[in-house]
Formats: sequence, structure tokens, C-alpha cells
Amino acid sequence: MHELTLGARGKEASIAVDINARGQMVGIIEEEDGRQRAILYDRRPIELGTLGGSDSYTRGINAGGDVVGTAQNGAGYWRAFVVPHGRAMRDIGTLGGNSSYGAAINNQGQVAGFADTSDGYYRAFVSDADGEPVDLGTLGGRISYAAGINNNGAVVGTAALPDGYRHAFLAQPGGAMQDLGTLGGRSSSASAVSDNGVVVGASETPGRRWHAFMWDKGRMVDLGALIGYGDSFATSVNQAGHVVGSIRIGDERRSFVYRDGKMTVHPGGYGLYLVNTINNQELVIGATYIGKKFTASTMVSSQPAVVTHGAQDFMGAIILVLTVATGLMLYRRRYRGIALRSAV
Repeated sequence: MHELTLGARGKEASIAVDINARGQMVGIIEEEDGRQRAILYDRRPIELGTLGGSDSYTRGINAGGDVVGTAQNGAGYWRAFVVPHGRAMRDIGTLGGNSSYGAAINNQGQVAGFADTSDGYYRAFVSDADGEPVDLGTLGGRISYAAGINNNGAVVGTAALPDGYRHAFLAQPGGAMQDLGTLGGRSSSASAVSDNGVVVGASETPGRRWHAFMWDKGRMVDLGALIGYGDSFATSVNQAGHVVGSIRIGDERRSFVYRDGKMTVHPGGYGLYLVNTINNQELVIGATYIGKKFTASTMVSSQPAVVTHGAQDFMGAIILVLTVATGLMLYRRRYRGIALRSAV
């Protein structure tokens, strides 16, 4: 593993969120009081600022260096933003309500995320040619959230059914949401999609556990079954079909890499504690957790697992991996009622 500060000083924590092929990285620095700052690391740390409020955080960067994230405005509302490379932060807007959240950006500059409407429900959106958010709808319920977008404009996320349960969805450009189903449980959630159309996320099982999944051409593969224990959550997939994510066993956090048909699990303390993404150069991006502090870190996807002979490295401050960058308060608002409480 390779630790990075992203410009954090003293007792400040840092989390790496995404990296492109040029080595430009985005992340978050968290101060002792919990205030978060959006950071672009482009040979040096660059503070991206806010929209007039106190906090901001990043969620992704594209090949051109454009950054997406969320920042508070002067009224204290969270708003999705894009920072085109070398330019100022721009508020993407909402779907009629007060707040929006930027989740992902592709190489064409399209942004996916979610925003509240005038009736107070969050809806998944993708930005149009003018950069304005377009409502992607739901799966028959009232709420949806976008989490990822590929370079073809396909968007994935989570949407409510008429009965209130929520399923992972895939929305092709100009098409309706496709329900990706579950692994036999009640709910599922998608986090990322590759340009090949491979979707990853997590699903409830019939036994009410959460298992990482990989969906490809209509078939959902249970990656959690390959792990064999705990609750698992897939967070990212690259163009080679390599999948990364996290495993929870009580208070312990482990990371996993599914690569070339082989599952590798890194015990607590020997892999990344937070796993945010994997890029096409096989770098896994996230953070370690040592001394009660997050430190931005990367590791290569082929890193072998360390044999610990059954020893466990227990960790505190558990944060759900699918929403680490947003913080626990935002998680509770965003996933209210999503039936993921066993994963918190």
C-alpha cells in the first residue's frame, strides 16, 4: 500500500476518492471538528472550495481532470457541483427542491447524482447537454439515487418499487430504468458501471445478509458467496471487469479484490479500510485507518493477501462503504428506509 496525505496536516484525516490515468486524484480532507474540504491533487494539493458554505467533498474525476462532488451553498444547502479542469466550481442545480448531490462524472462531462424535487423526494438525475439535471424517474416508487455513470452515458443506482423496497437499476441513455433484481432478498443497490455494461453493488440475500454482486448481461453473480462470510459491498469495477469492495464482520473491516476470476481478501490492517474505486491502471483507491485516523491510500489490485493465522484487527468508526464520502448524517438521509440497516 502507498499512503498519501492529499495535503492533510497534523491531526487532519484524508480519504482518496478517485484517480484518472494522468495521476490526478480527488479526495477529502477532514478537520478535527468534522469539517470536510474537497481536494484535487494535481502534482500538488488544490483546495476546490465551496459554493459559499463551510463544507465540500469530492466523488469523482474524469480523464480530462473535471471533478464532481457536493458542496454547501451560502444558505447551508448541499448542492452538486462540477469543477471543469482549470475553472471555477459550478452549481449543477436541483430538480425543484433545495438540495442535490453529485455522485459520478464521465469523460464527456455528464454528471450523475440525485436531487430533491419540489415534493421533497430525492430522484436520480443525469445532466443534459447544457449541464442541467434531468430526472431519471423511479421503478414505480417515489425515490431514486444515481451512484455511477459510464462513458456511454449509462447510469446505475437505487430506486424504489411501488411496495417501498429498493432495487439496483440500470438506465441506458434515453431509456427507462431497468430493475436489476436481487440475490433473493428484498433490496439491492448498484454503485458503479463499466463501459462494458458490467454493474456492481450489493444485494440482500434470502438470509438477510448483504452480498457484493456483479451483474452482466442479465445475470447477477453473488461475489459475497465467494467470500463466504460477513456482509460485503462492491464499490467499483474497471474495464477489465476487476471488482473491489469491503467486507464487514462485526466491528472488523476487510477489503476484497475480485480479479481474473479469483477472489482475494485483505484482512483488517493489511489492505485498504475504505475502498472507493479501481481504475484501469489497476490502482485501488481509498484510505487506511490507523491511530483512529483515515489516511488516503492506494494499493495495486494484484497485491497478495497477508496470512494472519486467524488474527483479527478490530477497527472502530464504521462507515458504510457505498457512501463513505458523504458522511454518516447524509447516509441516513439518502438511504432512509432502504433496508440497509444491518450494514451500518
